[in-house]
Amino acid sequence: MKGHETARDVYRQSLPVVLVSLVAGLFAGAVLGSETMREGIASVPGVLLLLPAFLATRGGVYGSLGARLSTGLHQGLIEPQFELDRRLTNAIVASFVNGMTVSVFIAFITYLALLALGQRGSLLELLGIMVIAGFLSAILMISVLITVVFLGYRRGLNPDNVIGPVVTTLGDVFGVLFLLVAIRAVRVVL
Repeated sequence: MKGHETARDVYRQSLPVVLVSLVAGLFAGAVLGSETMREGIASVPGVLLLLPAFLATRGGVYGSLGARLSTGLHQGLIEPQFELDRRLTNAIVASFVNGMTVSVFIAFITYLALLALGQRGSLLELLGIMVIAGFLSAILMISVLITVVFLGYRRGLNPDNVIGPVVTTLGDVFGVLFLLVAIRAVRVVL
């Protein structure tokens, strides 16, 4: 890749991903506004409280993975191939552990916030929801992010131009869906 990209190259690479993100974001909003989601949110005290933190941290945690991959590719430390080496494995494991740790932390903070607000909630229920949603989102986001970054790089795209919209979109769309799946799963078990 060239060391210096023009603004036109950045727009050419970013615009299609941003447009797909726009459509996917609207889909996530439709899911969030659906009757099923509203019922799920209403059925578990604290879910509405943890939702923004959960969605925001998906972008932060997995955006860092994308940045690590991009830097590794640009520096020649990581090859754009689907072979696990030490650097790639470490980046994946760190992102997974961070994502799961943050998910559990969000459950605890949400529970404490409910107590501080004088509301009832179940720590076990919130933990179950966050562990399931965090695990599902981690697996999907890591897999898709690696695929997009490597395939894009091999096709001459700068991963820095596509990582942001991809991570944001995946985090929002699948974060909402996986939260709904987790609510239903926890409701069946508990």
